[in-house]
Amino acid sequence: MDKLLIRGGNRLSGDVVISGAKNAALPILCAGLLTADTLELSNVPNLQDVTTILKLMRQMGLRAEQNDHSVTLNGGDITKLEAPYELVKTMRASILVLGPLLSRFGEAKVSLPGGCAIGSRPVDQHIKGLQAMGAEITIDAGYIYAKAKRLKGTRIVTDMITVTGTENLLMAAVLADGETVLENAAREPEVSDLAHLLVAMGARIEGIGSDRLVIQGVDKLHGASHTVIADRIETGTFLCAVAAVGGDVTLKNTRSSLLDAALDKLREAGAILTSGDDWIRVQMARRPKAVSFRTTEYPGFPTDMQAQFMALNCIAEGTSHVTETIFENRFMHVQELNRLGAAIDIEGNTAIVKGVEKFVGAPVMATDLRASASLVIAGLAAQGETLIERIYHLDRGYDRMENKLSSIGAQIERVK
Repeated sequence: MDKLLIRGGNRLSGDVVISGAKNAALPILCAGLLTADTLELSNVPNLQDVTTILKLMRQMGLRAEQNDHSVTLNGGDITKLEAPYELVKTMRASILVLGPLLSRFGEAKVSLPGGCAIGSRPVDQHIKGLQAMGAEITIDAGYIYAKAKRLKGTRIVTDMITVTGTENLLMAAVLADGETVLENAAREPEVSDLAHLLVAMGARIEGIGSDRLVIQGVDKLHGASHTVIADRIETGTFLCAVAAVGGDVTLKNTRSSLLDAALDKLREAGAILTSGDDWIRVQMARRPKAVSFRTTEYPGFPTDMQAQFMALNCIAEGTSHVTETIFENRFMHVQELNRLGAAIDIEGNTAIVKGVEKFVGAPVMATDLRASASLVIAGLAAQGETLIERIYHLDRGYDRMENKLSSIGAQIERVK
């Protein structure tokens, strides 16, 4: 099993090209199930999760060709309407095949999903929404069985804001009969990116970017070309890394408008940020200041940036309070950061972080995707060597992170 070995203390300087967004690419790839025509996608990141979703859809009969960051999909020969446990267990986003299969083919058998163990992420909102559209759904032996001759448009108000729930119901609604209104819809840029692709395929969607999506169902969708948006979480992760160790780095192929809340907190921590249409420059020449924050749905501070900012707070001047409101089990990185010399206490859903002068390198173990990123940042800022185990979590969401960090001066290598 691969590990990362980091020798900390190096300032970072140079340019980094940000990859396409994992959380946009996965639903966009699933949209290939909605049409018999060809989708041409670019800026698709090279990630384990992308490999998994393509493997899942290929076994259904979808034709998929991948060439570096380009993917061509054709759903003209789909014959198997099932997502088996063996492929779904590693990645929760696999649930996103449910809406497209049910909407286009009238039935689906999808295993209940797995993914990072960061807390309860139920799919009940997906199921309730599809049932409201007329689907007959049963759950048996760990599988969701869904049937509907044709889904019917209706008004759906989800009990909570759910990104994958919004995406699944959106893909179901574009081929439904009549008008569907999704209230309390997620507003994340990745949801909007999916919606823009669907419109390019012939869908009729109003309210993109808002919490109320209105969809007029059409009989069928056609092929299209689309470029996946930049990964705002990868962007934020690299910004936090520079803020933690110091340096001057320009991130290319990204947009500051994708992560305003995180950029505000970075400025509060002392980072100097400038940006253009497709780049962000970060400069840091001092010890960061402690910054308190609370995670919430977009456009608030993203839960997927909580662990990385906590690593920054660990070596900051002062004490910060980090409150997690999205996932109840997303502090598993705290124990590992404390192994590196951090001083973090947990009270309920709040972490109290007392800044220390420095991290000290040690062996640590990644517990989930974003926890992995926080340990990389800590390792970069640590005195001595840090060995991070179980980095398969990292490979699920970051495209060759160690290569990008090495290119800007980090001493980091993948070891067997």
